[in-house]
Amino acid sequence: MSGVKTFVTSQHAEELARGARELGVEVSAEQQQLLLGYLELLIKWNKAYNLTAVRNPDEMVSRHLLDSLSVVKFVAEAGDNWLDVGSGGGMPGIPLAILFPQKQFTLLDSNGKKTRFLTQVKLELKLANLEVIHSRVEAFTPAQPFSGICSRAFSSLQDFSDWTRHLGDGNTQWLAMKGVHPDDELQALPEDFSLTATHVLKVPGCQGQRHLLILRRLV
Repeated sequence: MSGVKTFVTSQHAEELARGARELGVEVSAEQQQLLLGYLELLIKWNKAYNLTAVRNPDEMVSRHLLDSLSVVKFVAEAGDNWLDVGSGGGMPGIPLAILFPQKQFTLLDSNGKKTRFLTQVKLELKLANLEVIHSRVEAFTPAQPFSGICSRAFSSLQDFSDWTRHLGDGNTQWLAMKGVHPDDELQALPEDFSLTATHVLKVPGCQGQRHLLILRRLV
């Protein structure tokens, strides 16, 4: 990686490779370098742009990269046109775009600093399958429905559903990445959405619970 100072170490590379194996995710040498290049940019820009509350670079492999990769098999099973809502520092959209170069990923955020960072990542890592949108989700009107809509610690399930309803259709899968199982949020799920599956995510190196909830819209 270029630059006078490097934030990513061989230990980070080893942790990423080991964690991917534990998750059963195949990562090529090129994809490994892209993921570490993204981590490098995230650490560098986080100092000024406040992209993530995780300040310790040694925690970022597990809490950001491996956490994002924990949903790879669910993204693989869905369509090729994905939206990452409230992408922030680019999780899970950027790692998923690196793993699935044949799929298209749109990263949406209303924070201009964060979309500037995401655009820089797209340019520096040459991610041709990535589009960055600076907009509030309610105001975003794509040309066609997305086949998949994902979010990571973005909002309640009710708000996630309400704000993105117009961005999908009956074939769309909504993937909500959560910590503890959100029983209360499920009680408030809009009537035109249903929970189709819940998965416990085992993220190497991460303490605490992680869950993935898959929703469908009833149309």
